[in-house]
Amino acid sequence: VAYGRDTAVLAASSDNDPDRERVMVDAFTRRRVDGLILNTVTDDQGYLHAERDQGTPLVFVDRPPNGLLADAVITNNYEAAVEATQHLINHGHRDIAHLGEEPATTTVRGRRRGFSDAMVQAGLAKTSHEVNGLRSEQEAYAAVHGLMQLDHAPTALFTSHHLVTLGTIRALHDLQVQERVAMIGFDDLVLADLVHPAITVMAQDPTRLGTLAAERIFARLDGDTSAVLTTVVSAKLIARGSGEIPPAAG
Repeated sequence: VAYGRDTAVLAASSDNDPDRERVMVDAFTRRRVDGLILNTVTDDQGYLHAERDQGTPLVFVDRPPNGLLADAVITNNYEAAVEATQHLINHGHRDIAHLGEEPATTTVRGRRRGFSDAMVQAGLAKTSHEVNGLRSEQEAYAAVHGLMQLDHAPTALFTSHHLVTLGTIRALHDLQVQERVAMIGFDDLVLADLVHPAITVMAQDPTRLGTLAAERIFARLDGDTSAVLTTVVSAKLIARGSGEIPPAAG
């Protein structure tokens, strides 16, 4: 979108570090960029009031702003997590585990809440397992090993981040239970269709998210003064095999 508007794009990563986020935003605003598209990790984006009041367009992507009114383009994390969990329930699972990151962002909290609500609605809250605060593939790997050693080990897993999904895949294969334990991962993975069983995912649409965010910021730059808009992009369930494994009989 920016290329079509003869506009250069500058990019930087916060590495999920709130302090680094503030440093990066400050670096861009001091260079008088025309606008900011932000994927934030801070709890409160009120620190951006000055930039907004000075006329710098702001669009938040993936995570809505807190403490600030601004445009946003987000995924339907809660609804997608409900759908993923119900998919496992519909395939006969009653003992299901959720493996997630630190619940510091609305994205993570939405997915966790979607899982919990789907289990409650199905009357399965007592047979659910939750492992949160996973920060790496290695921690997810260890968590799955721990879950599989339980007396009533889960028969299905819902992983809410691609790094957690990777660690889970490795653990299930190392334990040689990948064909007995169902799993659905949030976010698609490169080569997810080439492992066995192929990985069922709740896939976001990053291209759509980026396109809409760019179109929104250019609309603001072109003079659009309409009310703040939050656009929701639906994730899509892609069934490939791992999420359709039924629980073992008995």
